[in-house]
Amino acid sequence: MARDAVFADRVDAGKRLAIALTALDLPGDALVCGIPRGGIVVAAEVARVLELPLRAIIARKVGAPRQAELAVGAVGPGGEPVLDDDLLRRVGATPEWIEAAVARARGEIAERVADFPKVVDVAAVAEGTVVVVDDGVATGSTAAAAGRWLGHAGTSRRVLALPVGPSDTLERLRSDYDEVLALAEPAGFFAVGQWYRNFDQVTDDEVRRLLSS
Repeated sequence: MARDAVFADRVDAGKRLAIALTALDLPGDALVCGIPRGGIVVAAEVARVLELPLRAIIARKVGAPRQAELAVGAVGPGGEPVLDDDLLRRVGATPEWIEAAVARARGEIAERVADFPKVVDVAAVAEGTVVVVDDGVATGSTAAAAGRWLGHAGTSRRVLALPVGPSDTLERLRSDYDEVLALAEPAGFFAVGQWYRNFDQVTDDEVRRLLSS
């Protein structure tokens, strides 16, 4: 892996992502929308450097049975699930389990919308440019759910900006966004955290602080 594909931390990733985004000629009223938790830290730096408003966009991963870190899909801001049917079959997820998992994700979205400031709604994103930022993608389920919701909400230009992600996932995400920008598409991808020297867990308090500042 090239040395410049390693990020010191999420702030470093955000600074470098902001520089890359200048090539896209974003309008002055574009919204930078981070996906909590880690994506908010990256998005905050992007918004600061580009002098654009920072917002949160809420989507929740659906983890596999007995393998919570394995994403089998996600639920978007509007509550619509984006599920990997083949993977669900392989992990043995029953229809009852899927229904319960999606319901839990919807509940978690509602809690975060109520808890975090500056969460976008349909009115905020309709007919505008939205830059969705996360700290990276593996399966891309959460980013896909956010992108599809933006499409249904009438967003005129959907940009996905990421520090890192595997090439196959990034290619799939192009169907849910008008533009996908990733600083690194390394081979041998296992998890987002492996491409950061510091990948500490982000707290809800930190998310609130960044969104409120």
